[in-house]
Amino acid sequence: MKKLPIKSLIQFRSVSKSWRSLIDSSDFIAHYNRQQQQQQQQQQHLLVRYHKIHPYVQNFVSFVDDDTFPQQKLHLTTPLLVNMLEISSIIGSSQGLLCLLGHYREVCDPESELLVVWNISIRKAIAVVVPYVGDKMYRNVLGFWVCSETNDPKIVKINTSSDMESISCIPRQVEVFTLSTGAWRSSYSNLPRKSVEFIGFCVMVEETLYWLAMDRIIMDDGFGYCNLIVSFDVTSEEFKEVKLPDTLAHEQHYQNLSVSKLRNSLVVVELDEDEASYVVWMMEDGIISKSFTKLYSICTLDALIIGVLGFRKSGEPLVEFVENDCEPCFDSSVVVYERASKCITNLGIKGTDISYSVSSYMETLLLLDRPNSIIYGKDKCFEAYEPGTELMQHKMIFKLQDDLDS
Repeated sequence: MKKLPIKSLIQFRSVSKSWRSLIDSSDFIAHYNRQQQQQQQQQQHLLVRYHKIHPYVQNFVSFVDDDTFPQQKLHLTTPLLVNMLEISSIIGSSQGLLCLLGHYREVCDPESELLVVWNISIRKAIAVVVPYVGDKMYRNVLGFWVCSETNDPKIVKINTSSDMESISCIPRQVEVFTLSTGAWRSSYSNLPRKSVEFIGFCVMVEETLYWLAMDRIIMDDGFGYCNLIVSFDVTSEEFKEVKLPDTLAHEQHYQNLSVSKLRNSLVVVELDEDEASYVVWMMEDGIISKSFTKLYSICTLDALIIGVLGFRKSGEPLVEFVENDCEPCFDSSVVVYERASKCITNLGIKGTDISYSVSSYMETLLLLDRPNSIIYGKDKCFEAYEPGTELMQHKMIFKLQDDLDS
C-alpha cells in the first residue's frame, strides 16, 4: 500500500475505518514521505502561479516534470485558505508542501500577514498569522522548510530594516514557528549582523536557506553597500555569510540579482543590462570557502525576457517573456528556454507581467493527520469556513496558545 500513488490512497481511506486509521497514522505518513523523497528524481512536479488581468485573480497550474513535459498539465483547484489570500507570493516549498504569503484582513489585523502552508496533492492547507514588530519600523523576511527528521513544518521570521545599523536593539530579531507546537519562539543561535539588510525571497538547497542581502559599509564620503548571500542552516539554526564575485557584490541595482535552485545547487541570476541578457552563476563548495562559476547567458532576439523564474529538473530555465510587438501587461507568458538553439517553447500560459512564480514539489501525505483550514493566530487558533454557511466564517476552536505551549 505504501507504494501506491496518493490519489489511490485517498480513495482507500473511504473504504473502511481500519484503512483510514492506517493511512492517517503518523508512522505511515512518515514512511510514505521518506519513500517519496527517495523517488523525487523520478516524480517531480512544477507549479506555476500567475495572475490574469480580467478578472485579476491568482491561478495555479501544475506540470509533471518528466519526458512528457509540458503535456501533463493540470489547472489546480485551490483550497479555502489560499482563496482567502489577497495578492500572494510563494515563500518556498519543501517536501511537497508549498508556502504562500499574503494578507487576509478578516483574520489578521492590519499589522499582520498570513502564511498558508498548502499540500497540493491532498488539497489541504493550514495558515499562520505573522505579526509585524515595532510600528512597521521593520519588515518581515521569511523562510519555510519541513524538518527532515520529524516531518514538522517550520517557518523562520527575520525582522529587517533599511536602517538596521542605527538600531541598537531589535526586538525578537529572529523567531521560528513550529507547527507541532503552534507557537513562535526566539532563535537561540547566532543572529545576523545589524548592518545586513535581507532582500527578496529565499531558496532552500539541501538543509540550508539562502537569501540575497546587502551589507551597509561605512565609507569616507558616507555609506556604501555590498551584495552578499546570507545562509541559515535549518538544523543548527545558524546564520552564515557567503561572499559573491566582485561583479555581483558591487552590482549597484540589487533588483538585477535573484537566487534560484538548479538541480541541487544554488544559483544567482544576474540581469546584464548592457547585453540585454540574464547570466546564471552557480555556487560551488570549496575546501575553505564557497565560490561561484559563470554557467551561461540567456538571451533571445525574438522577445523581451522579463525574468528567470526557475529551472526544470533537466536544468532548462523557465523564463517570463513578452513578444516584441506585444504589450507586457496583457501578453506576458512562460516559456522554456533551450540553451543550445536559443529557441523557446511556450507553455500556453498568459498573465500579467511580473506576476509569475515557479516552484517544484513532490507528492506527499504531510498534513493529512491535521485538521484542515486551521489558522494559527497570536493567541488562538481559528477554523475557516466557506462564506455563506450557517456557521460563522471564522469559528474559534477551543485551543488557546497557552495550551499549545504547554
